[in-house]
Amino acid sequence: MSTEHEGAAERPASALSEDLHAHARATTSPPELTREQIERLESIYGNRYLLEAAPDHKLPRHGMSAREAKGLVEQETVLDGLPARNLATFVTTWMEPEADELIRDSLRVNFIDHAEYPQSAEIEQRCIRMLADLFNAPGETTGARTQGSSEAIMLGALSLKWKWRARRQAAGKATDKPNLVFGGDVHVVWEKFCRYFDVEPRIVPLKPDKYTIGAEDVEPHIDENTIGVATVLGTTFTGHADDIRGINDYLVGLKHEQGLDVPLHVDAASGGFVWPFLYPKSEWDFRLEQVRSINVSGHKFGLVYPGIGWLVFREKADLPEDLVFYENYLGKRDATFTLNFSTGSAMVLAQYYNFARFGHSGYRYVMETMKYNARTLAKEITAAGEFEVVGSEQDEQLPLVAFKLKGEHAYDEFDVAAQLAAQRGWMVPAYTLPPNAEHVKIMRVLVKETLGQSLTVCLGNDLAEACKALEAKGHMHPQERKRVKTNTGF
Repeated sequence: MSTEHEGAAERPASALSEDLHAHARATTSPPELTREQIERLESIYGNRYLLEAAPDHKLPRHGMSAREAKGLVEQETVLDGLPARNLATFVTTWMEPEADELIRDSLRVNFIDHAEYPQSAEIEQRCIRMLADLFNAPGETTGARTQGSSEAIMLGALSLKWKWRARRQAAGKATDKPNLVFGGDVHVVWEKFCRYFDVEPRIVPLKPDKYTIGAEDVEPHIDENTIGVATVLGTTFTGHADDIRGINDYLVGLKHEQGLDVPLHVDAASGGFVWPFLYPKSEWDFRLEQVRSINVSGHKFGLVYPGIGWLVFREKADLPEDLVFYENYLGKRDATFTLNFSTGSAMVLAQYYNFARFGHSGYRYVMETMKYNARTLAKEITAAGEFEVVGSEQDEQLPLVAFKLKGEHAYDEFDVAAQLAAQRGWMVPAYTLPPNAEHVKIMRVLVKETLGQSLTVCLGNDLAEACKALEAKGHMHPQERKRVKTNTGF
């Protein structure tokens, strides 16, 4: 039995194709939408900025829905790197969901308003007292919450200058030529302080085989106009510490023999939450006589998101009274010692959350885990055969791996970093050291909570593959090399 469908099926394919084309020609295409019609449909379907540029030089004439605004920002930031692959940053990129919730709920609280939010202010003081105890302060002391270590360093260095000036004035001596001694291994904020507050920087240059400073390095630079010596606990270049004890012993001798009292400030931005747990017997803090102030970044190894730093003094007398301002803000008189004013309380509360959540044993566990994975990564890197690690397992060091190419190659560390980014998306910095070691090129990987055991092995393999690719093709294109992160301090 034959049907209409069977007859159609028996027609040649060419005839069917002609019929389809004829039907398409006969069908009237819908008219193109006008711009006005599209704008009306936007209220239903959204996606306004698929058809026009994002706001740039001035506010848009009309706004948009909340969902559209969120989508716009998400679309713009999709080109940013993934924080989990950012092995260059010291800053925390992950916290527990409970901490995220706490932060979200406290974003609207203005921390500076102590009259309305007195418990947030009390929690700040609790954190300062805990840090003072962690850093072995000899008794009651004081300090400040800051936006980060840069602000803490500015405030600590201002205290050094004010105390030096008071000593000079009491002795009837000139106060117009203050200087500050520090190594080339410090963060750029130290040079900023000197420029902003009219202090002569006396910078100790590094050496090709010595990336930190000691007593013999600072001794030639110190005189009666030296407001202090700044030392680093965990440099951003290699993760090692200056010889803080050696410098302290020299300054103690200088005070007793010549009557020249030169204080020490320890920049523990990175190391302040590492050394107490990994190297508790190492004396770098207030156990040393000349250490008068310490800064530490809560948003680095304090394991809090960006926006929190701390400054702790040895004793209350180390904070000059005329640097403290007393504000009558919304009905409450408060003492303030900051460069900023209004700021959220979220990161202060997040820091306190971590202190309560981890305690001493928890922080030690986290630091030991990162140290273990850093050593695993170091072995993976050296196993590739192309690199040598800066330092050894016996060194006191931040949980990171600093390494450089050994031997002669047709490519350099910047090429390796660019190839890693191109083939796997890893963000690994490459940089040169400060004077007089600027010819030394180094790569560095921060090993944090988000870089577990399997990823360290993966990264080691990826480094080996990057070198194989570069052996075959040589240097990366200059434009690709430009994308490599070269700043060491974030």
